Amino acid sequence: MRFVNPIPFVRDIEISKTFYCEILGLRITQDHVNFVLFETGFAIHEATSLEETVWGKPSAVSAPYGRQNLLLYFEHDNLDTLFDNIADHVNLIHPIEAQPWGQRVFRLYDPDGHAVEIGEPQAGT
Repeated sequence: MRFVNPIPFVRDIEISKTFYCEILGLRITQDHVNFVLFETGFAIHEATSLEETVWGKPSAVSAPYGRQNLLLYFEHDNLDTLFDNIADHVNLIHPIEAQPWGQRVFRLYDPDGHAVEIGEPQAGT
């Protein structure tokens, strides 16, 4: 068995596609209307259709899908430039900070409230 990828539920696939493509710069490799796969292997799925597929009915819960219990992690070769380009267009958790393990990262929320961490590549990655 091998792990492939997490698939966050998103309320509005078009808003999320715009966020991940135009703000974070990811490229789409497959767009199946309610499911989008990006070239990094990251994917998003429109919530109502995925809930129906998995549980046979959409959820009655109206709470945000991101509930501060999952961190979507990305790396970028030029962290400072990326931060400068997107900081005014996202809901930041915090600006670039050095972590105890030495890596510099910043964190933000996507349109569904999922926490996103973007860090400098670590040695060996």
